[in-house]
Amino acid sequence: MSDNILQPSDSRIGDDSLWSMTLDDGGGYPLVLHSSADPTSLGGTAICGFSTVGSVGVIAMSHIIQSMGLAPMGTVLHPQFPAIALIHDSVPKHPVRVYQGEGLGVFIAEIQFPPEKDVHFGQTVLEWFTKGGFDRLLVVDGVVSNDLGIKEESDLWGVSSTALGRDALDDSGIRRIQQGIVAGISGYLIAEGERRGLDVTALLAECNPMYPDARAALLAIEGVSELLDMEIPVKGLLEDARTIEERVREAFERTQANALPEPDLNRDDDEVRMVY
Repeated sequence: MSDNILQPSDSRIGDDSLWSMTLDDGGGYPLVLHSSADPTSLGGTAICGFSTVGSVGVIAMSHIIQSMGLAPMGTVLHPQFPAIALIHDSVPKHPVRVYQGEGLGVFIAEIQFPPEKDVHFGQTVLEWFTKGGFDRLLVVDGVVSNDLGIKEESDLWGVSSTALGRDALDDSGIRRIQQGIVAGISGYLIAEGERRGLDVTALLAECNPMYPDARAALLAIEGVSELLDMEIPVKGLLEDARTIEERVREAFERTQANALPEPDLNRDDDEVRMVY
């Protein structure tokens, strides 16, 4: 990392000051590092996830942060962001944050932003990735399943910006997308990775868009483990998946029980009473 990457956001503040990562082109959002963060500890593999379809990315990132014991590194801030604090174990946090561990960095956005913000978020992620000296970027996201019911087994798809990344997908047994479209932040990241010669790989887990799909997140984490050749504990996430699925089944059963009966197509129209 060059010496001009990090500079104090306010030189008048003492030891509790924040440090802001400047952007070369001003296209992304400011990444503010905490005063206790050590920017020299960056590097390794970067992983990111967002609150998109099925919340697959954000569920996977939250689990990786907790299970791997990653330390908070900083926060992405902008005046246009909603003023909101997310409470985790009684601790308030901004919704967009970065974490760092031994050879592993995580970028997480825990609330949804409008699609017109996708490019700005993508540029912010790439700035964090390149300035942080990471080797490759894994993007975890969901893709809508053709079967909207609860599937015992879903598919995990991958697409990479480099030949090396595509070989890694093959070696890990992850099916590559041959033809198609990847939209949103994930699509921007892999396309920009190809344009700039960056190693960016997206893992897309089939999910149900109607609820937070922890089982799809589990599938994506298993893919991350294969690519990194690293064991990530998944016991707690599997329990969460079962809890979510049980709640969805109960809600579905209640909906079915309260649904109106199907019309009798054989009944004479004259016998149907008008309802006011």
